Amino acid sequence: MCARASDPARTERAARQPPTAPRTSAQRALPAAPSRAALPRTVALLPLRRAFGIGRLLLAATGVVALLGYFDYVLGFATFAVYNYFSYFTVQSAMAAVVAFVAGALVAFRHATDPAWLDWFRLLVTTYIMVSGIVFLTIVIQSSSRDYTIEVPWSSQLLHFWIPTIALVDWLTDAGKARLPWKLLAWVLVLPSIWGVFTLVRGSMVGWYPYFFLDPVQVSGPLETVVYCLIAVLLFTGIAAILIATSRLPSQPWHRPRPESGSQQR
Repeated sequence: MCARASDPARTERAARQPPTAPRTSAQRALPAAPSRAALPRTVALLPLRRAFGIGRLLLAATGVVALLGYFDYVLGFATFAVYNYFSYFTVQSAMAAVVAFVAGALVAFRHATDPAWLDWFRLLVTTYIMVSGIVFLTIVIQSSSRDYTIEVPWSSQLLHFWIPTIALVDWLTDAGKARLPWKLLAWVLVLPSIWGVFTLVRGSMVGWYPYFFLDPVQVSGPLETVVYCLIAVLLFTGIAAILIATSRLPSQPWHRPRPESGSQQR
């Protein structure tokens, strides 16, 4: 058989290729460099979320200090009873607020967005402490027309005014809260309704009511109590509706995370 002549063009191309250096053992041991994965878009929000977490922890600590200070304040009254202290709607909602602030802080430290259950809880708590502040302010204003004076110590100012205001700011500026459904408006009234029935029944048994408009002796009749309760219902539903509406608004430009550096637009 005749030997096949080699292709001159192929031989010339092979001669032009530079020789490949043999790989050393160290180079063979090195793994291949992984491709750089794109960072999630929520990474840009994490520093802001940490700031919210720190602020919520401080707000929770303030709530604990205010509750202890208010307990020490009412301890000086001759008619004070410990079980009456825990019957105030303000005290109960403030305790729930401390739990909500701590839970919100822990989530903010670990996640860029809130789970739905947390913002449901935060919605209820924020509504309750805001209504407590508005009702207390109304009682303080009306006390002058009822021939008695209500003192407002520093602890009461924190519980009724400062903490609710800061909690509202926290809610409005939080970019990580969930989009809440309107059906939560029905749940907002569950706890206040239970508290109201319990307070009226208990008050008739022990002769003490936490608020004047629930006391039959201090109102003109049952109709006045009903009117005040209806006003409270409107406050609960109105504030909760505003909070839900704000959770359903589109994110503002300053709320949106920045694109990752080095990413290319397609």
